[in-house]
Amino acid sequence: MARMLRSMLYVPANSWRMITNATAEGADAVILDLEDGCPMAEKETGRVFARDAIVLFKGFPVEVVVRVNALETGLTETDLSYVVCQGLDAIMLAKTESKEDVFAVDRLLEKEEQKKGIDEGSIALIALIESPKGIMNLAEIVGANERVIAVGFGAGDYSREMGAGMGVTKISPEEYFSMILYARSSIATAARAAGIQAIDTPFFGLVIDLEGLLKESEKVKLLGFSGKQLTHPRHIGPVNEMFSPAKEDVDFANTVVKAYEEARARGLGATTIGGKMIDYGSFKRAEALLSFASDIEQHRKKREKV
Repeated sequence: MARMLRSMLYVPANSWRMITNATAEGADAVILDLEDGCPMAEKETGRVFARDAIVLFKGFPVEVVVRVNALETGLTETDLSYVVCQGLDAIMLAKTESKEDVFAVDRLLEKEEQKKGIDEGSIALIALIESPKGIMNLAEIVGANERVIAVGFGAGDYSREMGAGMGVTKISPEEYFSMILYARSSIATAARAAGIQAIDTPFFGLVIDLEGLLKESEKVKLLGFSGKQLTHPRHIGPVNEMFSPAKEDVDFANTVVKAYEEARARGLGATTIGGKMIDYGSFKRAEALLSFASDIEQHRKKREKV
């Protein structure tokens, strides 16, 4: 079963109240944030809370991720020394810019895994791309190490480094979409080429603008993203739905698989449905969609048991 990362909810690691409520709305992943969401004076508290929360979340069908501070801050190693433990699914590295960043975190994770008796390589890595340098080095980042299971996009810092200042927070999502389209397309393409997931930036519109959130999610889904980072629980439901196959798509995929298998049994390489050509490529796309729909159903059943 593939990792379910349609919705990844940020929670400040220094807020125990927000941590204890983090699994209530059904996010696929919780990101315990030791970076921007955790003030410098609260880093120590955040590390302790994040470590304790990992144990707390073990009984829930949720991916537990910790966003650690960028390597340039000198805080990453200390962050990892606290939070690497049984039950941690992945580390998200803020401001990943090169394969050397990936190598450095891999070595730190390996050291902590060995020290704590955790299976080597079991903790995954999500590379968060937040700078022009990160965009230019995408090909080497996604292929640097087997730990890398996804690439995330941080549009806020990226647009600032591109000279837009507070651009994405001052104008509407429709207006800033073109500003960051190249970065988004680059991330989605590199991730798909590497066979890993691409997770979009949080929505910068109004929290109550669910229509705008859905429009943006639909656009990035078409670009190749498989999920979205979130900063508010009310966005979880709409995003999960958008990044899940619609019922009519599942029904059509079942029709495609059945029609192609019948044609293949007759020695044919293709067939038609409603006048549209159905070939091997159509069959494989339908199979992939049905497999993902099955994963989602299994995930839903696990949540119902909690």
